[in-house]
Amino acid sequence: MEGAVIALARLLAPDAVLLIVAVTADLALGDPAYCWHPIRLVGAALTWTEGRLRAAGCDSCGGGILLFAALATVSVVVIVAMLAAASAASEFLLWMVHGFFLYSLLALGELVRYVRRIETAVREDDLPRARRSLSELVGRDTAAMDGPACRRAAVESLSENLTDGFVSPLFWYVIAGLPGIVVFKVVSTMDSMVGYKTPRYLGFGWCGARLDDVMNYVPARVTWLVIAAIAAVLPAFSGRKAWRVGLRQHGVLLGPNSGWSEAATAGALQRQIVGPIWYEGVLVTDVWVGDACDPPLETAGDVSRAVLLAVSSGLAIAVASVVVLWLRWTTVT
Repeated sequence: MEGAVIALARLLAPDAVLLIVAVTADLALGDPAYCWHPIRLVGAALTWTEGRLRAAGCDSCGGGILLFAALATVSVVVIVAMLAAASAASEFLLWMVHGFFLYSLLALGELVRYVRRIETAVREDDLPRARRSLSELVGRDTAAMDGPACRRAAVESLSENLTDGFVSPLFWYVIAGLPGIVVFKVVSTMDSMVGYKTPRYLGFGWCGARLDDVMNYVPARVTWLVIAAIAAVLPAFSGRKAWRVGLRQHGVLLGPNSGWSEAATAGALQRQIVGPIWYEGVLVTDVWVGDACDPPLETAGDVSRAVLLAVSSGLAIAVASVVVLWLRWTTVT
């Protein structure tokens, strides 16, 4: 029994070399598009399970808790089964399966590609294409956005998702291996699909939304600190403003976590972001994030600097993650 537990822990444990491979693949290739993508499967399972729970009358907080328990358990069991089968075949296949799962659950490369796609459309004065691409990243109204507004929304989405699309997955992989990153992605998917403050989801989505807040809490603040540190050494950025604006304005935006990286990015770039946001024809906010003395983000150069900042910050955190895993491995051995 003890040997089986040790073997299982070995299958699921974080691996520094595989993390390097996964991060490199993510930045070079973007998110892999295939029908059996783990996030797609979790989304489909969530929709099916939600329907069964609601049919059984579990449509409040208890139903949301059961939804999380079911999705997390099934997802981890499937991962364990696939890794065990791969391990039985060969050590190489085990590494391949583990690495491919890890690569599939990181999203910085794909975010950068979306931002560049939007920027290309704006630069070519094809606003309908820019708005269509942007609508795949944000839920707000995009039909009336001009070029600068598209750029600001793209940078805002990039800075927000730097945390929950890349830093948090790395954090939970280092902490708890594949089960950690898989459970985080289950929670993140729940938050995006049912974590709404609407009559239908206020109770049912409570579990996913609160767990998402908890699991992003530390990574969000780490991201703020790293953005400030990176901005302090890159030319034409401001580490001091990244620190100060992140500290003072992170609470301006909804939620306890997203504002840290967004406000830090605005400070680092020395530009104001966010601005007027419309949902279904209603103005929900016109708050600007950033130093009041700085101009709004508007130009292609601003977008390029935002991409450089996000990728540099993500790479710094990835390197730190690899170092932590390497130090842990050398201590154990």
